[in-house]
Amino acid sequence: MNIYVLLKRTFDTEEKISIQNGQIAEDGAEFIINPYDEYAVEEAIQVRDAHGGEVTVVTVSGEESEKQLRTALAMGADKAVLINTEDDLDYGDQFTTASVLSQYLKDQDVDLILAGNVAIDGGSGQVGPRVAEQLDIPYVTTITKLEIDGETVTVTRDVEGDSEVIETSLPLLVTAQQGLNEPRYPSLPGIMKAKKKPLEELELDDLDLDEDDVEAKTKTIEIYLPPKKEAGKVLEGELDAQVSELVQLLRNEAKVV
Repeated sequence: MNIYVLLKRTFDTEEKISIQNGQIAEDGAEFIINPYDEYAVEEAIQVRDAHGGEVTVVTVSGEESEKQLRTALAMGADKAVLINTEDDLDYGDQFTTASVLSQYLKDQDVDLILAGNVAIDGGSGQVGPRVAEQLDIPYVTTITKLEIDGETVTVTRDVEGDSEVIETSLPLLVTAQQGLNEPRYPSLPGIMKAKKKPLEELELDDLDLDEDDVEAKTKTIEIYLPPKKEAGKVLEGELDAQVSELVQLLRNEAKVV
């Protein structure tokens, strides 16, 4: 079985974000595999171990993403592909990423594609479904369970606190939700093996693409941090007085009633 995982490099979840000159400051920041993509990598490895085949992790980024690809290889993936757009594109969006990925995957023998449900930086959840649409294969999002029997796939997906069970077939794209599995930590032997595993680097020219083919459909107008939360207020006195004061505060200060 040929299994592909769509990977993204994101800020560490513990990283404090700062804005400089209207852009997110990356100097000195720590980056990790997008946490939802870790579930996708883990599930891909488990599927391969159960059904045989090969796991390839793919990302669209610059050379700095090699570290995250090597981490996925250390977790147990077999191969990695870096589609380096650093020199070709000044800006890209979800359309850009999905177009590049789908162009690469069109030439591959694909059985199963896994991606994270969302990226914790952008949070759009668009890339996986866009890739599936461009490849003209079925897709299921926010999955919490995956069972494969031959060409038949049974998927359980999270739907706002409940679950939905869907039966479909390969080839298939799914996006991983928290709870699908427990991602493993790279072991020391895994880290050593990862250094010898193949990591292929491609550019747009290698995919017969140019900048116009993948030009972003959106534009970032402004980036800003959310406003700081003001200190809370503790109401004192009898309950009736607290209720009266609360109503006045909601009406006059918060202006929500």
